[in-house]
Amino acid sequence: MEPLHGTVASLFLGATGTLDKKEQSSLEFAFDGIVGDRHRGSTRKAWEQTDKQPGGTERRNERQWSAVAQEDLDQVSQALSLASPLSAGDVAVNLSISGISDFSRLPRGTILTFEGGVVLMVEEYNPPCSRMSKYVSECHEATTGVVLGEADFIEAAKFSRGLVGVVEVPGVISVGEGVSVAPEVLPKWLRA
Repeated sequence: MEPLHGTVASLFLGATGTLDKKEQSSLEFAFDGIVGDRHRGSTRKAWEQTDKQPGGTERRNERQWSAVAQEDLDQVSQALSLASPLSAGDVAVNLSISGISDFSRLPRGTILTFEGGVVLMVEEYNPPCSRMSKYVSECHEATTGVVLGEADFIEAAKFSRGLVGVVEVPGVISVGEGVSVAPEVLPKWLRA
């Protein structure tokens, strides 16, 4: 895979205790995540429904940041016939990035390098959850007049919900900043 290039379209910060994230012009990334965001930390409690560990178990935090393709948000908004398009903040994501096709399918180990020097590493796909789907159904209206169902977002966002990962090099990311995406490079001793 050749390096891909995109642009930071929007940034969002979420306080503890809410799904809502507020739009920002820049975000500060530390080694344990985004300063001021509810997902910051080197560890987190395991979620009963999705993690391998029993719910509540203290484990490594692979979700220090979340990102989604702006194009995917637009496509999901159209699929749901929303009166106003979804933002990354509407779906509790920190960054929306434009210009990178198949963003949600980038594999673990992919490196995102931002113009300002921040480096993020992809850990895994960020699947749509029932809590988020319910939140979208309660906060958004369809142009068709049909009331959104609690599972409609899950279906519409399948394979386009974005990615989560960890911070490799801290710093500040700003809206409009360029980002290069490259696959993980194997060390010389592992290459044929």
